[in-house]
Amino acid sequence: MIIHKISVPTPFAVGDVNSYLVKGDALTLVDVGPKTEEALKALLAGIKEAGYAPTDIEQVLLTHHHPDHSGWVDAFDKATILGHAYNQPWLEKNEDFFQYHNEFYMQSLIEEGVPESYLHWVEKMKRPLQLIGNRPIDKILNDGDMLPGHPEFTVLETLGHAQSHLSFWAEKERVLIGGDLILEKISSNPLIEPPLNKGKRAKSMLQYNASLKRIQELPVEKIYSGHGNEVFNVYDLLTTRLEKQKERALKVLDMMKDGEKTIFELTQALFPKVYEKELGLTLSETIGQVDYLLENGYIMEHRNEKGILLYEQA
Repeated sequence: MIIHKISVPTPFAVGDVNSYLVKGDALTLVDVGPKTEEALKALLAGIKEAGYAPTDIEQVLLTHHHPDHSGWVDAFDKATILGHAYNQPWLEKNEDFFQYHNEFYMQSLIEEGVPESYLHWVEKMKRPLQLIGNRPIDKILNDGDMLPGHPEFTVLETLGHAQSHLSFWAEKERVLIGGDLILEKISSNPLIEPPLNKGKRAKSMLQYNASLKRIQELPVEKIYSGHGNEVFNVYDLLTTRLEKQKERALKVLDMMKDGEKTIFELTQALFPKVYEKELGLTLSETIGQVDYLLENGYIMEHRNEKGILLYEQA
């Protein structure tokens, strides 16, 4: 198995994103940066440096739909596009989905007690759509599938950071291609995203923790991650991350000691300096901690006459 890393610039605070060329029975490019000229230039230079031309790419594999990973699916017209079904509405730019997407977030912001002056954030929740590619998935991958062209890799559905997130596990080599599931320096934010089936929203933090625990049970020695360096000492790192998340949740629990709170009030207390600038991310993080507290019986939830959800210690 040969894996060649390509570092691709992004316009986001997270910095560069990693793409990987994987040589097996097929030549596969994992993740394709955001749809900017700088990203395309870096991708093409990396492919050339590895000894290939863009037309040699047989498959483009997406770990998830976020714009820093899914931008240049259009650049490889001979390749088959592979990924989770949740990528599809984003790549197809499905208008019905985006209308539902806006309604989902508007309803969510109201339930979270977000003041009217912040409701314009609904539009920002789409993220920069122009940086996501325009070519749909050709082959949907499901949990447990063998990765086409790479029989040593098993597809793992590892939801939480995104509702489209997949990782790829090579048991014999003890290697995981992990997207944004596990990064070396920071924990990924479990983002709140609208469900495809218009049902109840997924509890992203609980999904994310379950995904981390799933990886922790595997004998992983090395993770090729979506940003930064490869990750080692995986079991210990995940033990620490899961413990830190619990500590953070208990900090949120302590914020309710003087009575019931909305998600927005908790977000203001948890992120006093950044919540206005990064409302979507900070609300997602707070909701994640509240979901964890609810799941573990620390708190209770009720809805007031305005439809706003309130939380208090159990």
